[in-house]
Amino acid sequence: MSTEGDYVYDEATGEWLSPEDAAARKAEAGSGVEVRDALGNLLQDGDSVTLIKDLTVKGAGQTLKRGTVIKTIRLTGDAQEIDCRYPGIKGLVLRAEFVKKV
Repeated sequence: MSTEGDYVYDEATGEWLSPEDAAARKAEAGSGVEVRDALGNLLQDGDSVTLIKDLTVKGAGQTLKRGTVIKTIRLTGDAQEIDCRYPGIKGLVLRAEFVKKV
């Protein structure tokens, strides 16, 4: 999207929108992905999850054991991936199929 004056040009639709309308469309587009855990529960930003199997973390030389709790996850916009933090591992991304909501 490019801006000119008080309006924003939406390249997808070819329309000039007010900043409020552009923000509303952007919010609608970003909220369309549903991320579900291994049991089918809907995940949201800030949820805590538990690992359902041992996972070897590539590049870190560590194995996260089954039952490990990961707190405050973030959704990535991909229906199968969640971003999270764990001590000693930077940039940890887990597949939703290997976690269950706490």
